Parts: sequence; structure tokens; C-alpha cells
Amino acid sequence: MVERFLKKTHFESVQDYNKNLEFIIPEHFNFAYDVIDAWAEEEPDRLALLWTNDEGVERRATFKQLKEQSDQAAAYLQSLGIGKADPVMLILKRRYEWWIVMLALCKIGAVVIPATHMLTKKDIVYRNNSASVKAIICVDDPYVMSQVEAAMPGSPTVKVLVKVGTVPQQCCAKGDCGWHDWQQEWLQTSPFVRPAFVNNNEDTMIMYFTSGTSGEPKMVAHDFLYAMGHLTTGVFWHNLHKGSLHLTVADTGWGKAVWGKFYGQWFAGATVFVFDHEKFNADTLLRQMEKYKVTSFCAPPTIYRFMIREDLSKYDLSALEYCTTAGEALNPAVFDKLRELIGLNIMEGFGQTETTMTLGTFPWMKPKPGSMGIPNAQYDIDLVRADGTPCEDGEKGEIVVRVGDKKPIGLFKEYYRDEEKTREAWHDGMYHTGDMAWRDEDGYYWFEGRIDDVIKSSGYRIGPFEVESALMTHPAVVECAITGVPDDVRGMVVKATVVLGKEWKDKAGDELVKDLQQHVKKVTAPYKYPRIVEFVDELPKTISGKIRRVEIRQKDSQK
Repeated sequence: MVERFLKKTHFESVQDYNKNLEFIIPEHFNFAYDVIDAWAEEEPDRLALLWTNDEGVERRATFKQLKEQSDQAAAYLQSLGIGKADPVMLILKRRYEWWIVMLALCKIGAVVIPATHMLTKKDIVYRNNSASVKAIICVDDPYVMSQVEAAMPGSPTVKVLVKVGTVPQQCCAKGDCGWHDWQQEWLQTSPFVRPAFVNNNEDTMIMYFTSGTSGEPKMVAHDFLYAMGHLTTGVFWHNLHKGSLHLTVADTGWGKAVWGKFYGQWFAGATVFVFDHEKFNADTLLRQMEKYKVTSFCAPPTIYRFMIREDLSKYDLSALEYCTTAGEALNPAVFDKLRELIGLNIMEGFGQTETTMTLGTFPWMKPKPGSMGIPNAQYDIDLVRADGTPCEDGEKGEIVVRVGDKKPIGLFKEYYRDEEKTREAWHDGMYHTGDMAWRDEDGYYWFEGRIDDVIKSSGYRIGPFEVESALMTHPAVVECAITGVPDDVRGMVVKATVVLGKEWKDKAGDELVKDLQQHVKKVTAPYKYPRIVEFVDELPKTISGKIRRVEIRQKDSQK
């Protein structure tokens, strides 16, 4: 399959990859037809999806079955009046149907808007009106459905509601609450007939709302080639092949789901493994990996932090061949601990909602603990100063994508309906990521933090991540966030907001504060130590789980 879309499919070195990565782009690329249906024709019985949940239910689907089920779903959606360019929001958690509906919407050229089940009425109204959502397909869950229903009076563009449950059922005494029942209706539709025209490459295929770490979420619009942009994610960064069973830990409402549970994995012909669970538990996850013999694993660093606190000798992880991480920066201490426990490196990657993987640690290179890796050759990545001039090695700057005359495959089209925000991020021939890093003499990039999060103290520029990494090596610390606090003498001083392990909570006090400060001084440069330490039960986070440092700064400014 990969050879259909790349002129060269195997690379021996960084130099080989950088020189010879070249895409073959069809005139009207559609992932559902050109990849899934193509696999269904070539290898119909190859296992594509292995889904299980915390109740022990298991479902398996071959590529042929995915084609048939997505065809049926596409016909059903068409019968509801959903068609080309119609925005459709999915709130399906990790239900099996998410994969089917994603493919079905692609087949009819609709615009899919994945969303998390944690949205409130206000969040849903904001998204419905911002994107002119026409239909919502959501899990048959009392909380989710109540929030969707509460949002309807303020959502005039929404015309269709579909609930997806375990068995057909009526949602009220009269049986008419405005909801279509997926289980009762979708298999009764006439056979699917592929539309004569589905899409151009530049048409919008998927839109994500950003996590809103520093303001209202933005709508990130991606074209149909975005799916192809993830070929390198699955085939090269995840290092997948036909025999791989890949598990990515991610909510289907966020971009990381299509990074690790959809596009790139199926380009490689791998099997996507899904564990549908209500509440994360490291032991339960490890038991699933042991039972099903997962060979490839990807998760944010937070998940790895919980995993290495378990006794990994209790689990048979001998099938595991490869580990990757993205979503936030990886602390070197976590990297070292996992390698010590199971003998595998964690290969880090970096990207945003606006991109596919832009930086990564590939199989043919040696990882450096804490480094994001090198630029992915499908992008022209650089570091620039505030004035737009290139940085030298060792100099901190903003990560940018140089665009030139042609948008690279995988880079977003625009912030939908927000020309001002688009211009702020995309100007002077560059997409500005807003993330700070530095590059070493070997070309590896090292994350510093968001531009807004960098702390300027006594003439020094201090990146939150380097201090957080130092704190994370102290046994008392489970999570932490580093922010700057205004200071009359130094301009700003470093503050650490710390979540302690259960066994350390009764030790929170001046003595532990001094111990943490001394620990940071030993691990990193002394001037970076936190002069203020606050212990909290939890850190403020977005609904996608990212730390809201801006909220910590706002609270401090009000004190």
C-alpha cells in the first residue's frame, strides 16, 4: 500500500530519508476509498481493527468488513440528509462505531468534527455555531445526551441528532425526542452508491477545535491530504508493518486519535488495537497489552509516568517491540526508567493540531532522552528569532514551518472563519507554531515551552519544561507546572505548582520545599530553581488534559 503513495518506501538513514522522501499524490485522494477499500480488495481478510472494552466485549473487523460497514453507514448518513461539505460532530468516546462513522463521512465528503465526551452545554453551543454543525452523532450516554439536548435551543444549524447505543431503545415515553437510533436504523438503509464526485484534495475533510490552553478554542481545518500526511506517522515514526498490533492511548475527540488509531496505521496495513474504558488504570491497561500481545505502543508521557510506578515484572510484555510518545514533552527520567524496566526506548515525536508529526525520533536514529528528534522530511522546519532570522545551534527560538509556494502535506488550511488568527500564525512564508526549542549540533530539537510560558528572570530566559523535568526526577513529585511570577527585583521568579505522591502529601511543608529547590539546583542550572513552591491536589487542565499554565498565572496575579 505504501508504495502507491511514496516513490521510496524504505530508508536506511536520516540522510536517505531527508533526501528521498517524496509523495505520489492522486488527483482526488480519499483515504476511505484509496486505502481502506483498496486493502479490502487486495487483502480482504487482513485484520484491521481489534476492539475490546472493560466489560470483556470483543469485536474484530477485517478490511473487507470495514469497507462493508462503512458503506452501509455512508448510505444511512445520506438517508438522513448528510452529504458533501456538511459539518458533522462526533462524540463517541472509544466506541467501535467511531471508526465506521469516520470512514463513512469521508466516503460522502462530509466534514468530520471529532469532539470529546467531556464537553458541556456551553462548549457544544460554541462549537455548533462556530462551525455551523449540521448533525451530531453521539454516544448514548446520559450526561453527553443531556448536554447535547441542552445545547439545541442555542444551535440553530443542527438538524440531525443520532445516538449510538448498545441496543435499540426509546429515549422517552413517547419514543420521539428528536433522536435517530443508530442501532435500530443503520442496517435498514438501501445499499450505498458512491457519489459521482466526492472531493478535491484541497476540500476540507476534518476540523479540530484546539484545546484552548490560552483562550477560546480555534477551529483547525484540514484538507483531504491531511490523512496522507500521517503516512509517515504510522509507517516511519511508529515503525509499523503488516504484523503490527498497535495501541495508542487517546480520546477520539482529539487529534492524537487519528495520529495513532486511524490513518497512518492503516497505510502500514497494521492492526489497530482499541481498549474502550471509562477510567484509566495502569494495571488494567498493562493486562490488556499482555493479553492481546500488543507489539507497538504510543501514549503521552503522563501515561508512561503511571506505568513505570507499577511493578512491570508482573506483566508479560515480551511481544512489545516499539514505544513512542507525543502530546507533551517527555521528561528524560521517564525515558531512562522505562528502558531500565523493559529494555525499550521511547521514541518521541512532536506536532500540533495544525500539523501531522513535524519532529520525530525515527527507527534509523539513536534517541536522545528528552529530545523531540529531528525534522520530519515532509516539512521544512527551522528555528527563528523574534525578528524572523534563523537561530544558530544552541540558541533558543520558535519552531516554524517554512511554507514557500506550496503548502506541505499535513499542514492545516486555515483557522476556519478566523482570518486574523490565521494571519497571526501564518505569515512571511512561515507557519509559526508558538513553541520554543533549541537545536543541538546533531540536529536534534529540544523543547523549551510555549512562547507565552517562557520566563524571563534576571536577564535569563528559562523554559518551563527544563525545570519541570528536573522536578520530575524527585520521588515526591507526580506532576508539576512551572510558571513565572512578577518580581520587582528580578522581573520574574520561577514558581513550581506541585502535585505530590500519596505517600508524600503529609510531608508538604517548608522542609520539602527546600529539598525540592536543592534538587533542582543539582539537576539543572542553579538560577533556574523555583523560588516559590505551591502544593496542590491537581493542576488546572484543558478537557484534553493539557496543563493550563495561563490559569495558574491568572490566579497568581489576583493574589
